Amino acid sequence: MYYLYLDESGDLGFDFVNKKPSKFFTIAVLAIKDVQNNRKLAKAVKKTLRRKLNPRSKRSRIVEELKGEGTDIIVKKYFYNQVKDIDFSLYSITLNKIRVYSRLSRNKSRVYNFIAQQVFDQIPFEKHRNTRIVLIIDRSKSKKGIKEFNEYIIHQLKKRLGPKTPFDIYHEDSKKIGGLQTVDMFAWGIHRKYELRDKEWHQVFKEKIAFDKQYL
Repeated sequence: MYYLYLDESGDLGFDFVNKKPSKFFTIAVLAIKDVQNNRKLAKAVKKTLRRKLNPRSKRSRIVEELKGEGTDIIVKKYFYNQVKDIDFSLYSITLNKIRVYSRLSRNKSRVYNFIAQQVFDQIPFEKHRNTRIVLIIDRSKSKKGIKEFNEYIIHQLKKRLGPKTPFDIYHEDSKKIGGLQTVDMFAWGIHRKYELRDKEWHQVFKEKIAFDKQYL
């Protein structure tokens, strides 16, 4: 099994005159091989939630998931210490939205799918031929958006994966999936580096980054 967890940070708003969207938009993929490593990742998420965010003395309000935004750097570092020895890699591309052509900015789904594909282009799928690949993404799209994303990604990856490589895409609730919560935190850290030049969290996990590039 080869698991891929995808999440984004920032937004795809392009109205810089009347609103205050982010200047950059990041899509990150966490790639992790085999079931055992995947379980270790999920276990680390649960342990961090239980010990750092939901201790017995503070259970009047239960925190249901780890998030990049709003989670204290001390908690992030605690979590990373639980997962740093797990074999996984991060791949990301950050879009400089100010440089996107106006005609493209009107179709946000197209922009999202294109950037996601640019990230997948950096992942060495050839090393995992004939291994079942599972892509898990946060369930935030409409039914139409899910259909468009799935068809686009499958079409783009078909040649690289080969006919004998099973490939599945699932859109899941991040509260239930440790891998999605993990990639959320890392995507936030990468985006923050571009958006605010804040590298505090990024410096902690940068050794896990296999690819990180700005687009445009």
